[in-house]
Amino acid sequence: MIQDKELTLVSYVNSSFEKFANHIALAFVDGQKYTYAEVGAEVDRLQKMLRLQGIVKGDKVAILSANTPFWGMAFFAITGMGAVAVPLLPDFNPSELSNILEHSEAKGIFVSEALKYKVIGENANQGKEILTINLDNFEIVVDKSYETSNPGIEIADVEPDDLASLIYTSGTTGRSKGVMLTHKNLVTDAITSGKIHYMDTSDSMLSVLPLSHAYENTLGLILPLSGGASVYYPGKPATASVLLPALKKIRPTTMLTVPLIMEKIFRASVLPKFTKSKVLKTVYGVPVFRKLLHRVAGKKLYETFGGRLRFFGIGGSKLDPQVEKFLYEAKFPYAIGYGLTETAPLLAGFGPKNQRLYSTGHPGEGIEVKLRDINPATGEGEIIARGPNVMKGYYKEPEMTSEVIDEEGWFRTGDIGLFDKKGVLFIKGRIKNVIIGASGENIYPEEIESVINSNAFVTESLVVEQNGKLVAMVHLNIDKIKQQYQDLVEKSQDALNEKVEELLKEVHVFVNQRVSKFSKLNLVVHQVDPFEKTATQKIKRFLYSK
Repeated sequence: MIQDKELTLVSYVNSSFEKFANHIALAFVDGQKYTYAEVGAEVDRLQKMLRLQGIVKGDKVAILSANTPFWGMAFFAITGMGAVAVPLLPDFNPSELSNILEHSEAKGIFVSEALKYKVIGENANQGKEILTINLDNFEIVVDKSYETSNPGIEIADVEPDDLASLIYTSGTTGRSKGVMLTHKNLVTDAITSGKIHYMDTSDSMLSVLPLSHAYENTLGLILPLSGGASVYYPGKPATASVLLPALKKIRPTTMLTVPLIMEKIFRASVLPKFTKSKVLKTVYGVPVFRKLLHRVAGKKLYETFGGRLRFFGIGGSKLDPQVEKFLYEAKFPYAIGYGLTETAPLLAGFGPKNQRLYSTGHPGEGIEVKLRDINPATGEGEIIARGPNVMKGYYKEPEMTSEVIDEEGWFRTGDIGLFDKKGVLFIKGRIKNVIIGASGENIYPEEIESVINSNAFVTESLVVEQNGKLVAMVHLNIDKIKQQYQDLVEKSQDALNEKVEELLKEVHVFVNQRVSKFSKLNLVVHQVDPFEKTATQKIKRFLYSK
């Protein structure tokens, strides 16, 4: 059993560099592969380079890049010498990056060639230069050579409570906060995640989510490298044309995704096959036949993913119930996780061997999770958590920290949930998203959106309150509409517009027949452009709340 004093990334991961020396650690799908020994050697070299540049324990060093093997090398080099990694989302604009680099007091940054323009130049980082290293080849671009009272290349010891990562969230509320995660936070959460699904040298993982997000960082980098797994990166945006050959080549045993990925696959490739004719649609409506069809489709999907999957993790937001029912009945090896950046991130989850439909499973081992302000009528309350994975706080924001972490260490998640009799956790929605009905009842927009999104022509939706009425903003799959009604829409743009309006009316009727009386929609409008989203593909609700 790992001792408390060993709860550092140095103890948890660095030993793998020798233990699995000749095994592939980090690699491009179609490119260079690096063994654990090679990664370890590069980490040592980078630490010495940083030390000679004057970077010491406690200094902040940012990382700005899409996923590559070099991202992980930089991360373990920074954290392994007691400095603090500041992972930056590639989608941040120059102004956001400038503000974060300024707020975090970063002394250095590893940046890919493709994103260098965002941090170098007159309009980047408010004109202030910091140590800048090209992540693609580890060459110094801007040399600062900070003065230090302790020159040389000696690396400081790292303690469990030392800050390891400072992650600036790009959440659905609009305000970016610096989440302080310690070595103990990250390692204990990786250990907890490993109790649900541990990875070893038999595992090959395809990494498609941003490493700058806590979800992929902990479960997709720290955890697999602790056990000797191999992690592969596409090296390009994870489009279908990139993913399909990558899946065929790597045949991954493990993947981490967000709901939107599987929801798109289901609506684009699975559901249309079951509804392409009236006869098949009728058959699909019978539960016993639906399960058989799901099982057949599930086997084909499993083969599409390479035929070796043991763990297909889904997290970041709530999975559409219709899609989850398909995965469940198809016996697909999916898993659900729930957590936040502030909890490093996992709080609760289940693996493929103990799936529980529509839930997020049991709280992780060693983590306390309970409800506060429970509604006696529904059993619902705000989810709060306490454990070694809960963040140290928000950087330079003591008041904001005290608002979410009380004196006893309980962290307020801002999510509403309930437990069943077996202690399984179910998420209802975000407190900030809850709409209060005319009679005081709680209306969860996420639940209404799930019903809307079950329509074959709906890509995504958002339910908001306007002047006391429920309004659904619906983004339709126009290409699919054109394909389905080709003869009609080729006549004119007016004909297409009429079909869109007809489909919106159908959605309106469909939803109101399936939700409670106080959740009925007053209006359904067409959202022409896709909704803006966070790194985990959650819609930025604050942009549309008005």
